[in-house]
Amino acid sequence: MPSAERCRSLLRAIEALPLAETQIMEVCGTHTMAIAKAGIRSLLPPQVRLLSGPGCPVCVTPQEDIDAILELAMERDVILSSYGDMLRVPGSRRGDSLLRRRALGADVRIVYSPMDALEIAAQEPGKQVVFLGIGFETTAPGTAAAILAARERGLRNFSVLSLLKSVEPALRTLMAGEGFAVDGFLCPGHVATIIGEKGFRFLPEEYHIPGVIGGFEPEEILTAIWLLLKQIAEKDPKLRNAYPRAVRPEGNPIALRVMEQCLEPAPARWRGLGMIPASGFRLREALSGWDAEKRFAFRTGGAREAGKKDGCGSCRGETAAGGAVLSACRCGDVITGRLRPTGCPLFGKVCTPEDPVGPCMVSGEGACAAEYKYRDVL
Repeated sequence: MPSAERCRSLLRAIEALPLAETQIMEVCGTHTMAIAKAGIRSLLPPQVRLLSGPGCPVCVTPQEDIDAILELAMERDVILSSYGDMLRVPGSRRGDSLLRRRALGADVRIVYSPMDALEIAAQEPGKQVVFLGIGFETTAPGTAAAILAARERGLRNFSVLSLLKSVEPALRTLMAGEGFAVDGFLCPGHVATIIGEKGFRFLPEEYHIPGVIGGFEPEEILTAIWLLLKQIAEKDPKLRNAYPRAVRPEGNPIALRVMEQCLEPAPARWRGLGMIPASGFRLREALSGWDAEKRFAFRTGGAREAGKKDGCGSCRGETAAGGAVLSACRCGDVITGRLRPTGCPLFGKVCTPEDPVGPCMVSGEGACAAEYKYRDVL
């Protein structure tokens, strides 16, 4: 069956389901962007609402970590390497970012993988090369592999600042939150390729909430949504894998083994969610020589975790001229499903992709960036 006809068939099947008001949350930035691009929200019945969760790695990195990274970039003889999105994330002062620090003389370089950063270290023996380890379980194995390669090659001028995070603890924290009401989860396909189906079985087994692991084409996303809604209508929560071409029940054992060699669970602070135990990954003690946090005594600041009063979840900005705090930024509420991007008073006005206030408008996986780019098809 052609993909377009298959999509129409799925939408008819969804329309036929006996559903009350229903909320589904996706927890993957690629899903967020794909849903917006395909206009899927506008195709679903009015009683079905799709929410964006904490699935964008850049977006969930808290403000105090961003500010500390900006200071680290100014360290003498340091080359800071990062994926591109991080360079535009604003610090506490609006307009301050790694791009601005680079303009001020910091050596900040975009890389496409941690192995690229490793090669920079090999070519620049007189410099300390720091790779910003941002991401979830999807990018953790590649970061771990680069650490092992640095040890094998004896590159002592390479280190990783691990800001890696784990999806499961965040979902548990969300579900424990006051007033949180989601009927099903569209589980992240990329993360599931690493941790497998087993990584999401806790949803139906412990919380009696259905979960479906989905792919990224419109047909795959609609298939996953239909499977979720069918379970909700039948009150029969399960974990289903609608992305079997990439996701196995046990995950990727090689990637998991590399992670286990290099990384261990650690507390981590999330934008909008606060400190969550065992939700991050730090380097094991045996690899501390490649740990940028220890090498540079990197510490997150004592900035408050906003969002309890202003809904921002540590997302603060300041005007370049007056220094007034733009506490109206609602990035923390957006990535926890409490607010659609258009509900933020700054969206599309003060905050745009060209001049972002919060990371949700910066990242290529951010909910605000997705809604802004594809608002005509939503």
